[in-house]
Amino acid sequence: MDVATLTEIAAHLDELLRAPAFRDFGPNGVQVPGREEVATVVTGVSAQRALFERAREEGADAVLVHHGLFWRGAPLALDRPAARRLKLLLAGDISLLAYHLPLDGHPEHGNNALLAAGLGAQRREPFAHHEGEAIGVAAHLPGKGIEPGELAERVTALCGQQPLSFLDGGPARIRTLGIVSGAGADYLPASIAAGHDAFLTGEPIERAMHTAREAGVHFLAAGHYATETFGVRRLGELLEARFGVRHVWVDIPNPI
Repeated sequence: MDVATLTEIAAHLDELLRAPAFRDFGPNGVQVPGREEVATVVTGVSAQRALFERAREEGADAVLVHHGLFWRGAPLALDRPAARRLKLLLAGDISLLAYHLPLDGHPEHGNNALLAAGLGAQRREPFAHHEGEAIGVAAHLPGKGIEPGELAERVTALCGQQPLSFLDGGPARIRTLGIVSGAGADYLPASIAAGHDAFLTGEPIERAMHTAREAGVHFLAAGHYATETFGVRRLGELLEARFGVRHVWVDIPNPI
């Protein structure tokens, strides 16, 4: 097992994900600095006490997440749960790194690109722009596409849970699929405007059912957490391959 520095890891991820290009809802990169030498990196979806406790058990030097601790618009004063999370990190001298929209939108290692690949997409294109940067993908399925029921089965197998689906209003075969993981349901109209046959996200919104049906588009919501396990885990694997550090993926299932 090799050792890298926190500075090296953060610089590599910032460059790989083009983090400075995104106008995000929270800071990307190092959110809590710990010791500079990093031998073990723990990855997980969301910064929370259970993840930090597991990280300490694994002897982690750094934790890498998709959803960090700090968000625009959140109260500046820490409440007790937030203070306990920080205390776990600080007491263990463990760094916290977070990458949100840059990880959603990466064309190869992002959540949406990996979802598209896992569903069998033949090619994919940037889709769903936030402040000028694409955070989703438009996936093109090979040949004549697949039936809606088969898409739901593939999503279930890939995400590990059955999606909430409205599959009664779209075409008989799905060739194009808009994908925006997590809380991406607001991009359904953009998917409709792009002429996609179906739209996949994490969390549903109430208007999604009638919006999709009236537009003749299939809609699937496979869970915010379940659609966003892919990118951060991939980053841990890439760090292990590049720097020789030990990587531990920690799955803390969340049905939402």
